[in-house]
Amino acid sequence: METPETHHSGLPANSRGLANATTALGTSAPRLAAAEVEQLVFRLYGLASRAEPLAAERDQNCLVHAASGERYVLKISNPSEPMPIVDFQIAALDHVAGIAPSLPLPRVIRTVAGRAREAVHLPDGSRCTIRMLTYVDGLQARETARSAAQRRAMARCLAELDTALAGFVHPAAMHDLLWNVATAHRLRDKLEFIANPDRRAIAALFMDRFTKDVLPRLPALRAQVIHNDYHLYNVLVAPDDPIRVCGIIDFGDMVLAPLVGEVATAASYHMENEEEPFAGASQFIGAYHSSLPLTDAEQDVLPDLVATRHLITLLISEWRASRYADNREYIMRHNPSAWQALSHMADCTRDTCREQLLANLKSPGDPDE
Repeated sequence: METPETHHSGLPANSRGLANATTALGTSAPRLAAAEVEQLVFRLYGLASRAEPLAAERDQNCLVHAASGERYVLKISNPSEPMPIVDFQIAALDHVAGIAPSLPLPRVIRTVAGRAREAVHLPDGSRCTIRMLTYVDGLQARETARSAAQRRAMARCLAELDTALAGFVHPAAMHDLLWNVATAHRLRDKLEFIANPDRRAIAALFMDRFTKDVLPRLPALRAQVIHNDYHLYNVLVAPDDPIRVCGIIDFGDMVLAPLVGEVATAASYHMENEEEPFAGASQFIGAYHSSLPLTDAEQDVLPDLVATRHLITLLISEWRASRYADNREYIMRHNPSAWQALSHMADCTRDTCREQLLANLKSPGDPDE
């Protein structure tokens, strides 16, 4: 696959990648029936099984119950997903498994032919990639009560993952992705999908702020492959101990991007407290920094990127919900909290947002409160 030219920060330098990224989110996911999935699992993996659907944004994911009692996740990639991107995600999981085996990540299951993935033709004639992962057991963090201790545990786990990914390289890591907070300016045309004029004005304000004040500073920041989707749906905790992270899932949004974008993305999902909207995100940022210190330049831009993550969540979800009404509930699941958080940030000065979000920064090794 030809990859777009990039700056050293991983920011795309041309517009062809934008078209590819838009296509990836604008193409319907495969819709194989359970029986068809079970036939695939038997043919490719030699397993008799029962399949049931799992929620997904652009792929078809299925929980596979093998006759042996083991469980797996079969991923049927969107037909628009280039095979090198799938290979990139597989290679990243294999890399982390070797570098940090204690991290609770899915493991790639090889086919009966010993391959990590297979290309298949669907009944409608489209071609896509099949791969299977181990099932990671646990409770989604969103289903548990929020606590400062849980946020710190999640942040430390993310810092460990990013440390493991720091040395990982792959030809497809520079692929274009609309969910990359560092390239939010390319979503300006999606402002028209926000029907409410007051909300559209708020979104336009943060879009202008990102384009004029944040984007020029990003190429100078360190970049690496990041998970890029570390939120309460994709972090699993132990049912009997919600502070213990026992799973990190969904590596479909991985991309080469500024590391600070990883922290901003993850922290943005901890701004759900209306009385203290910045407290949870600040605790997360502080714990991450204690494990993997952020530079002064990264700290300076991080609060703006938190706002930008909310912005791209709103723009992409409003756009995609208008196209795929049957999947609206899943697409819009983060939309209300993103509007709430962005409204809070619009009501504050940038200095106040920065002060609040960076309030818990400590030096590495300092004890948690």
